[in-house]
Order: sequence, then C-alpha cells, then structure tokens
Amino acid sequence: FKINRRKRQNMVRVLTWCLCAAALVNGGHAFSNTLLLSVPTRRHSEAARKPFGPCLMSAAIDAMPLVVVAGATGRVGRMVVENLLNPPANSTQRAVRVRALVRDPKKGAASLPQNNPALEILMCDLLSPEELNNACGDAAAAVWCATGFSDSRDASFFDKLMGAFKLKFTPQESVDIAAMRTMGKSFKDRPSPLGGPSIIMCSSAGVTRPSWPENKKKRYPGAADIPIVRLNPLGILDVKRQGEEVLREGGASYVIVRPCGLNDKWPSGRPVFSQGDVAVGRINRGDVAQLLAAMVFQPNAAGTTYEAIALPGYPVPRDFGLQLSRLRRDADITAADAASQEAVLDAQYALMQQLVPGETMQPNQLAMGQTYEQLDRGEQGRLGPRGQELPPIVRSERVVK
Repeated sequence: FKINRRKRQNMVRVLTWCLCAAALVNGGHAFSNTLLLSVPTRRHSEAARKPFGPCLMSAAIDAMPLVVVAGATGRVGRMVVENLLNPPANSTQRAVRVRALVRDPKKGAASLPQNNPALEILMCDLLSPEELNNACGDAAAAVWCATGFSDSRDASFFDKLMGAFKLKFTPQESVDIAAMRTMGKSFKDRPSPLGGPSIIMCSSAGVTRPSWPENKKKRYPGAADIPIVRLNPLGILDVKRQGEEVLREGGASYVIVRPCGLNDKWPSGRPVFSQGDVAVGRINRGDVAQLLAAMVFQPNAAGTTYEAIALPGYPVPRDFGLQLSRLRRDADITAADAASQEAVLDAQYALMQQLVPGETMQPNQLAMGQTYEQLDRGEQGRLGPRGQELPPIVRSERVVK
C-alpha cells in the first residue's frame, strides 16, 4: 500500500493545521504563532493551500476564550490589549481572543494592533447597561481600564465647570461607578474558565486615604499627605473608591489592582505588592498592563485588593501566584480586629516608605506636579508650589441614560 508524494504532502498539511488548532485552543500561543505562518508550501500554489488554512485558523480562534478590555484606547488599556494578544516570552498566559471596547472606532483602529484575527474592536457606551451587558455576555473575563476622568491640558473652561457640577450633584452617574455596577452584575456567579477572577479592575493607590480619620492620617503622613490625596481634585479618589465598593458588592469574582504613581519614564521592574493603601512609589504603565493581563489567569488573585509599585532592575516573575498567595482576602481583612489591622499597617508603611523614590524620602513634602528628583534639587514642579497647585484633572464623560 503506497501513498504518492502529492497525497503524502496533503496529509502533512492537514495534520499540521490540526496541530495548530489544538495548540490555539489549549493556549499554546508560542507554538501556534509559528506554525500558523509556516504551513508546508513547497511545490504548491497559493490556490492549493486556501481550502485548509483560513477555515481551520478561524475555527481555532473562535474556540479561544474571550477577554473584554474596557477603556482599550487609554494608555494602559491599549497595552493590556497588546499583552493579552502577545504575552511575554516567559509568561504562563494562555492564548485568548480580545474584545476591545471603545468610544471611538476610528481611534481604536488607529491605536490598537492591526490585522489581528484574535482582536475585535467594538464600539460600546459603557454607561449603557444594554450595550455593556451585550459586550460581556459571552466573555470569560474582563479587564477594566476605563475612567470618567481626564488630565488633558486641552480641556476647556466649560468642560472643567461641567465636570465639577456633575461630580457635585451626580457622582453615582460616573462611569467609574455606574458602569462597574453593570459589569459586576453581568459576571455575577459566572466563574472564569481561565482560572483567574472574572473582573480585573485597575483602580488607584490612595483611594481610601481622603476618608481616613485624622489620627490615622497623622500616623501615616507619608501616605496621607501626598499631593493627590491632599488635593483630591474633583473627588477623583472618592469616586474610584466607590467604584471598588460597587465591584466588591456585585457578586462577581474580582481582583482590584491599585498602581501607585504612574510614570512612563520609570524603568520597568518587578511589581511589589502591599495592602492597606499605605504604598507610595512609582510604576510605569507597561508594567501595570502586564500585571493586569497576568491577573486574568491567576487563581490566587480572586477576592484581593492590593497596591503595586515596581523595583527597577529586578526581573519580573514568570508567575505571580506565589506573591498573590501571601496576600489577604478582602473578606479576611474586613473581619480582622482593629488592633491586628493596625499592626499590619504599621509594618507595611515602614517597609514601603523605604522604597520611596528619590533621596529626600519624604513624599509628604511633594507638590502636585513635582517629581521626587525636583524635590531633591529644591526645584518647583510644573503645577506650582505646594499649597498653590492647579490640578489639570477634568471629567470626560456624558450623563448616564
């Protein structure tokens, strides 16, 4: 029983595509990315290959789990999309499809990866429960990078005035709260098949500090008296804190990541986690995006809230499971007695203050817009001297329907 050369090559081609499909479905992104582009072509025309490749590749991609990214055209969001589609070489992430939720499809097409069959760009009004539910209905998980605030210097006086008005009289209509409530309900009692939480929320360090009692603020001045907390422009931290609370109460599996000072000039490094909202430091957006994408696959992340800085020069772990296993679940922290919580916070604060950038190591002396390095040199920051700063943050959303 003999097989001629043409039949043998056709069989090899079919087998190769089957292997590619299996690799994609099972998360073998490195294997699939090479084979999908290197099917045996020797002595065969393009027309002869067409019946096999596109159909099998499309079926394999459709079989991959779907991850929604809200705020996909933001500076962090677009990096999350890129990271999910192209995980780091040493990562344990699986191959997934990505649905990027955008307000402006043209901006999405211009800022997100081009011609990637695993990426879907979807125009979605996050303040529309119907649209957001439809976008999340078939998803395995979601990464939240959206916000109702902007620090654009081009904002008009009218925008600033309307932003302040809406914040004062309609805070519950913020996308940070209203849309998070919708997303929480959409993923309620729906575990992620990817192993991690269903919702990964990018929040901010400092969100609880404006509401601290005075004795706590005096106990931790290096965390409570920093510019963003002291000024809390337009109540941005309060709104983000309420968004966190809505997510915790919604019934979905979650993790809340609170990056400290975002600074893209800060070198990449190992993320360091802390809890209790006493961390101060820096991390660049690329490291935040990589961390958020990794949380999609981390079982130990579920039910936790933590702050993150980055230590330049230290390698990024291949897997964050060990770090996450040492954190406390939100439910356990809430149930702990006040004395034990204070002892833990004292230790966390003492450690994190040693990792503050710069030589002065007194973040409570900073003015908003002033860097640690400028503080060391005695230079004024871009927004004016401490106590006279003009924060540029404005609201950038419409009222909920």
